[in-house]
Amino acid sequence: MANEPSFARPASSLMRTLSLDIARVTEGAAVAAAKLRGRGDERQADAAAVAAMHRELADLAIDGRIVIGEGERDDVPLLYEGEELGVGGQPVDIAVDPLEGTTLCAKSLPGALAVVAMSERDCMLKVPDVYMEKIAIGPGYEPGLVSLERSIAENLARLASAKGGRVSELTACVLDRPRHARLIEEIRSAGAAVALIGDGDIAGVIQTCKPDETGIDIYLGTGGAAEGVLAAAALVCLGGQIEGRLSGLSDEQARHAESLGIENPRRIFRVEDMVSGDIIFAATGVTDGSLLPGARFFDGRIETHTVIMRSSTRTVRWIRAEHLDVRKFER
Repeated sequence: MANEPSFARPASSLMRTLSLDIARVTEGAAVAAAKLRGRGDERQADAAAVAAMHRELADLAIDGRIVIGEGERDDVPLLYEGEELGVGGQPVDIAVDPLEGTTLCAKSLPGALAVVAMSERDCMLKVPDVYMEKIAIGPGYEPGLVSLERSIAENLARLASAKGGRVSELTACVLDRPRHARLIEEIRSAGAAVALIGDGDIAGVIQTCKPDETGIDIYLGTGGAAEGVLAAAALVCLGGQIEGRLSGLSDEQARHAESLGIENPRRIFRVEDMVSGDIIFAATGVTDGSLLPGARFFDGRIETHTVIMRSSTRTVRWIRAEHLDVRKFER
């Protein structure tokens, strides 16, 4: 992977065109999932989002290849790794999470999203379906300010010093999981506060980029490796930092990682190792959350809220869309 910051590269006309087209992809998935909010059926909501996202991607003028999807070809029928989508055009790689936060959607809890990242070919890290340790902060700090190679207390102290404040003024976002009990204890023992989230660590990472609005200064913990790459795609657009390291691999998973090009499964991946080139990232709210409002249904119209980011131009667009032809979501 290239070490050059992606926003320093020339902008491609491909991504300029797709920056708005990609909104239809996440909007379609978000609306399909939102129709099943609060029904208690995670699989049904996820399947609806997958089908809608697959349909929208298939209609794009791209020669697309799924590099991070719903699973391997033998395990899932749609959006599997290696699937080719689009009606033809510029070759692109695609990473998807049609419904990040399936439990959140099924329980109608805040923070569920439909997410897509798209890049030029061979510019996104391919990862197996395993866990990844992550640490992330927003923009404006020297490279390597925080790292998985440092202790929790040291990372918090370095971040507090860079912000010109005290550790007691920091809040760390952490997934609410039993595996994080020791991590949470370390954060609180160092003097910082912990904001627990039930699911949705992509949104949790992105929240570090606007701490004055979200109250989140740093993201810490272990979540999905695919979500780590998707989060990196957003952070490279925003100027944030993230490090990730694959965690808890079995021998079979280690061999799979090697087949994907990861020779050392214990290496630390930085943002430039996970994504490079011209990247676009899009997310649409399924349920209301701190990042985006969820899809809203009215008599004769549907309202969606989407964020689209592009790395080469460092552009972030917030789109509130009113869809007056609701039949387009019923294909």
